[in-house]
Amino acid sequence: MTIKASKLWATGALLIGSLIATNSQASDFMRVGARTAQPVGHYEFCLRMPAECTPQAYSAAPLKLTSAMWSLINEVNQEVNHAIIAITDQELWGIPEFWSYPERYGDCEDYVLEKRRRLVDAGLPASHLLITVVRQTNGDGHAVLTIRTDRGDLVLDNLTDRILPWRATDYEFLKRQSSRHAGQWNEIDDGRAVEVGNVSATR
Repeated sequence: MTIKASKLWATGALLIGSLIATNSQASDFMRVGARTAQPVGHYEFCLRMPAECTPQAYSAAPLKLTSAMWSLINEVNQEVNHAIIAITDQELWGIPEFWSYPERYGDCEDYVLEKRRRLVDAGLPASHLLITVVRQTNGDGHAVLTIRTDRGDLVLDNLTDRILPWRATDYEFLKRQSSRHAGQWNEIDDGRAVEVGNVSATR
C-alpha cells in the first residue's frame, strides 16, 4: 500500500470511528422531495438496459455501517477510481451524454454505475445505493454515488478517494435516484449553509 493510500485508510478509520460513535442527526441525511425528471442519460441507459431500472426491494432502515462495510465501500471506491481513465462522453462516444458501464474509460456517471454494480454484487441492497446529481462550485454538473447508512448519507466520488458525509462536501445536491424504483428520481432540498469565497450563503 502506498503512503497516500495508507493516509486515506487512516483518515477513513478515524471517520468511521467517529460516525459509529456518534448518533445520527436529521442533517446527516438528505431531504428528499417530490419526484422529478430523470436525467436524459439515465433515461437512455434504462431504455438499453431495462432490467437495471425496475422497482426494487425497499427498506426504510438505512444500511448498518460496520467497520467491515466501511472497508468494503472504501475498497470498491478506490478500485474503480484507479481502474477507469476519465474521459468525456463527447471524446469517447462522440455525443454529449451516454451512460454506460465502463470497461477502461468513462466519465463521472460511468464511475457511479460501476461502483453501484460492484457493491450490489457484493451483497449491498440496491435501494441504499443511489446515483446522485450535484452541481460543483464552478457550476458544472457532476454525478456521485450516495450510500444510505445508519450514520447518514455518504458520498463516493471519482474526484477523490475520500468517502465523505454528504454535508461535508462542497457540492450542491440537486436530485437522486429513488430508493424504491431504480428508474425514477427525486429532487433534493439542499438547505445547508455553505461558504462561497468569504461569504456565507444558504442553498
